[in-house]
Amino acid sequence: MDARALAALAVNPGCGRRALLDGAGVHKGEVAAKLGAPAVAGQSQFAIVRGHAFEARVKGDGGAELLRLAHERLDPTAPAPVAGEARVPVLGTGGGAQARVARTSLALREAALARGAWTLLDHPMLALDVAGTPAFLEPDAVVVHPDGRWSVVEIKSFPMVDGSAEPSKVGAAARQAAVYLLALEQVAARLAPAPEVGRFALLVCPKDFSNLPAAAAVDLRKQVSVTRRQLSRLTRVEDIARQLPPGATFDVEQDREALHAAVEAVPAAYAPECLSACELAFHCRGRAREAGAVTALGRSLRGELGGLTTVAEVLAAAGGRCGDPSDPAVAALRRASALRAEALGAAAVPVGTPEAARC
Repeated sequence: MDARALAALAVNPGCGRRALLDGAGVHKGEVAAKLGAPAVAGQSQFAIVRGHAFEARVKGDGGAELLRLAHERLDPTAPAPVAGEARVPVLGTGGGAQARVARTSLALREAALARGAWTLLDHPMLALDVAGTPAFLEPDAVVVHPDGRWSVVEIKSFPMVDGSAEPSKVGAAARQAAVYLLALEQVAARLAPAPEVGRFALLVCPKDFSNLPAAAAVDLRKQVSVTRRQLSRLTRVEDIARQLPPGATFDVEQDREALHAAVEAVPAAYAPECLSACELAFHCRGRAREAGAVTALGRSLRGELGGLTTVAEVLAAAGGRCGDPSDPAVAALRRASALRAEALGAAAVPVGTPEAARC
């Protein structure tokens, strides 16, 4: 699991299917393609190369520009970083994830003790326990302030025009940064005294479609609270796996029917938001529509309908064929049906009939 997957799980903690497949390292895009519902293509190769070039520019010269932005946006009262004097420890990439986590923890501890100096950790490795499964996370960077405080840095390739960026993309970046912050908190809790983990992340983006960096401080307090609560609600992966029939596998080399049966054996919780976060979204949407589940119409509508979980039940309740009249959802549906009939006149098609469904 990476930060993007954990952020998506935090938004939809009831989806056991995604939790199990991500926890097992299954390539959901390949599974979706085999099931006949391929995911939308991701970033173009050009966008990926441009993003890497922008990140290299931001971190160039010992991270001088990145630390300048961190000082300007996150800690303007601290001593300004001096070019060539900031600490940039070499973390390395060898030895596996556990070894990288240990080196990162040591570097963070040393930086927290070295008061008075700025420190930049480039692509550190953090670990976060999620539903009994360790997730290894690699933020773009972590900055240690002169007072020992730690801050998450997110470097994105979408533009920041006139000081602001697209809200949906900023929100996605904030959710990822919140996951990193929770992992940093676990590292800090093991140290004495525990360093402070900043509640603001530094978001760095290209300025006005150029290759020059611009930055903004993103408040993570709400995202951290929501993400912590949602991740704590996740069912343990081994508990989900126990629901699988014996011999079930998600190997895409098997025949389509067997793969489909294995996927359907794990409960899913589809919502329209999944379309932008999960490769299996089109498959799950098709199944939700086949079952007539109201979740396919959005979580807010699902919450307002209470115990009515299918479109057929909703139409029947609106038409007066089922449902408790004292139920607020049923009463609202019948009132809406009456208003519709009044607006359309005597020629109105009764709600819940096949003719109304075609309309």
